[in-house]
Amino acid sequence: MNESLQVLDEIRLNFNEEGLMVLNITIAFVMFGVALGLKAENFKKVILNPKPAIIGVLSQFILMPTMTFLLILVLDPSPSVALGMILVAACPGGNISNFFTALAKGNAELSVSLTGIADLSAIIMTPFNFAFWATLYSTTSDMVIPITIDPFEMLKLIVILLGIPTVIGMSFSAKFPKITEKIIKPIKILSILIFIGYIVGALSLNFDFFLQYIHLIFIIVLIHNALALLTGFSVAKLFRLSDRDSRTITIETGIQNSGLGLVLIFNPHLFNGLGGMAFIAAWWGIWHVISGLIIGSLWSTKEPKAIVNKQVAS
Repeated sequence: MNESLQVLDEIRLNFNEEGLMVLNITIAFVMFGVALGLKAENFKKVILNPKPAIIGVLSQFILMPTMTFLLILVLDPSPSVALGMILVAACPGGNISNFFTALAKGNAELSVSLTGIADLSAIIMTPFNFAFWATLYSTTSDMVIPITIDPFEMLKLIVILLGIPTVIGMSFSAKFPKITEKIIKPIKILSILIFIGYIVGALSLNFDFFLQYIHLIFIIVLIHNALALLTGFSVAKLFRLSDRDSRTITIETGIQNSGLGLVLIFNPHLFNGLGGMAFIAAWWGIWHVISGLIIGSLWSTKEPKAIVNKQVAS
């Protein structure tokens, strides 16, 4: 697999400054839509019952990158693909995790809270996790490309793309609750469609490369995403969380903000469109929608145990 993907280490995908600007705006718009659903009351409930949230953050920012690193050692992909896997694992949860949690009959309030916590934590944790695991990877593999990263540039981008839209979205929601109630669902649906459309468009500009290597990238992303979902589910069950909370943490761990990863990858001061990284992040952005729909639909047919027991008791 390493030899088959090695050529991706030398590829720089076609992506101009105008395209990068549109992607930045898209991600900021997506985060604004997510922030419209964040309220102070959600965080108060987490404070009163912090265990599920603590486990969710542990799964997202500690276990996910750790398991990703172990998977890389097993699969031994090319360096650029490995770095793409590390970057995706370092990103916070994806913006559509709230929708999949609701579909799966999970804990929607916990999901929304974890989204907010993850987005704020990512300002520090995403650059830290990537720098830590990428540096560790470079000392354990035969790197053919150097790791060149400007931590300040990454931090600046994340503050702009996550921090500012989150603050604006929460402030707008607090000040204009009636307007927010009317626009929140259309904005979330629109943001998902725009993001998916953008990824498809970006891949179409590099369609020849995509067709040539998608079979290998598909397998890696499939295994990586399955491992993420399994990690979230396992840690939730290990700490004996309820069915609703377990479903939520499973989805929050398996749905990653790969759009943020793409912005970082295409930034000329960071990775400048490095092929393997870009393919991993782009295909993850499509695949986690599919896997989220699958697992959400399967769980939607089965009530969480706590709810079933309560109904029986009544």
